[in-house]
Amino acid sequence: MTDLNRRTLVKILIGSSAFSANVRSTASADAAQPASAPQKFDFDNVVRRARDLATARFEASSPPLPEALNKLDFDAWRDLRFRPDKAFLASNGSPFRLQLFHLGHLYRRPVTINTIRDGIPTPIPYSANLFDYGRTKLDKPLPVNLGFAGFRLHYPLNSPKVLDEVIAFLGASYFRLLGREQRYGMSARALAVGAGTEAEEFPFFREFWIETPESNADRATIYGLLDSDAATGAFRFDLYPGVESTVEVSATLFPRKPNVKFGLAPLTSMFFIGENDHRFNEDFRPELHDSDGLLIHSGTGEWIWRPLRNPLRPEVSAFLDPNVRGFGLLQRDREFEHYQDLDLAYEMRPSYFVEPRESWGEGRIELVELPTEHETNDNIVASFSPKDAPEPNKPFSYGYRITASLNLTRLSPNGRTLNTYQTTAAALGSPEPVTPGSRRFIIDFTGGDLAYFAGDPQLVEVVPSTSRGRIVRSFIAPNAHTKGFRAAIDVQLEPGQSTDLRAFLRTGSRALTETWTFPWRAE
Repeated sequence: MTDLNRRTLVKILIGSSAFSANVRSTASADAAQPASAPQKFDFDNVVRRARDLATARFEASSPPLPEALNKLDFDAWRDLRFRPDKAFLASNGSPFRLQLFHLGHLYRRPVTINTIRDGIPTPIPYSANLFDYGRTKLDKPLPVNLGFAGFRLHYPLNSPKVLDEVIAFLGASYFRLLGREQRYGMSARALAVGAGTEAEEFPFFREFWIETPESNADRATIYGLLDSDAATGAFRFDLYPGVESTVEVSATLFPRKPNVKFGLAPLTSMFFIGENDHRFNEDFRPELHDSDGLLIHSGTGEWIWRPLRNPLRPEVSAFLDPNVRGFGLLQRDREFEHYQDLDLAYEMRPSYFVEPRESWGEGRIELVELPTEHETNDNIVASFSPKDAPEPNKPFSYGYRITASLNLTRLSPNGRTLNTYQTTAAALGSPEPVTPGSRRFIIDFTGGDLAYFAGDPQLVEVVPSTSRGRIVRSFIAPNAHTKGFRAAIDVQLEPGQSTDLRAFLRTGSRALTETWTFPWRAE
């Protein structure tokens, strides 16, 4: 797996798959029912198409785009804007509006997009008058069967009188959603295949169907047909916009190959620099990241926080779990002063948290961290990988909810990790002698009952552990600024060795915080 640049991502993803006429689904096959008993299009139709597609040979080619679209740079492609007055889904008073993305530049794979009304799907034909081409001039008319790159839905998210973009599907199986007052940052994906390996694939959607919502509807339903060399899939997305927008996802996969490492409910983000990583220190902005940590709710009920890193080399971390209850990539730091970016608003980028609707069984949460030298690279992937890979010729169904939020403190019933720092063990003026080869990790815990214990801090202790090396010393101090405690842990490790650190605060036998965990390699 290589660094994924946000402007070059789809060039990598889209150039390797196909839009084939023999699987280009339209309404004809399923809508051709006797007039007395028309069959309404639903998720079962998509499941049947995915099953049939899995029996066909995977087609890895894509029809060439007109040269005028191929040669567009990013800014010229961005000028191809959908005309808001042409938006779909407005005919029956629906609060949702459907807009389409134009093909071109890096977005070379056509996807068929249908609307569903009264149970009947109708493909949307390409028409040049759907778009305002701005400063981009094309010499020749484009073909009427050109297709689209993707779509987005608008909804009165932030104001009753303004239609804001709430979700977008563009490129491979990527989608992004927003809640109120949020700014786009990280992305979700329908499926990951071989994430973190040289054999990684990027499944893509061939076709979408969007139901026409009723008047005053608070939900939009989207169906998608997924394809890749490893599997096909049928997906249903039920979108509920709000302060915290949520998407209920139902999926059925049809694997084509055995022993494939599938990543369910994958999340993709960016971590460049943060308080725990200052390798790139020439930027005046102190921190640059869409997410600063991975939060896991384990099957045992434990909450685990893993700060993200921009590593020196690609690294994959696995968290084994017999019945994971949830996981997500969170942006906990909401202070503008920590980012100092007037345009990109990192403090307003949402956290995404995934909750299985039913047990996914034994498996692992896998975190992929790639080194990057720029903030435009999406270098973080988190997903769930089943212990037993789904088998060919056997459908594999699962469901989950994904929530986009600016504040997920409710997920941590106890105290939570706010900051992670590391420095030399001689820092903070410790009177004890410094142990050669040791490193100090400093963790700020806040929330829960920690403020209650601030008046009697001797009742609280830090409980550290390491998988290799040894804990030289540890101590805590009240932190009035965070209404919690600051813990310090000195770890000794031989050069070249790696270890996994863990720590939490407790009083007596009662845990007061989630478990902080962090990998460290002594260089």
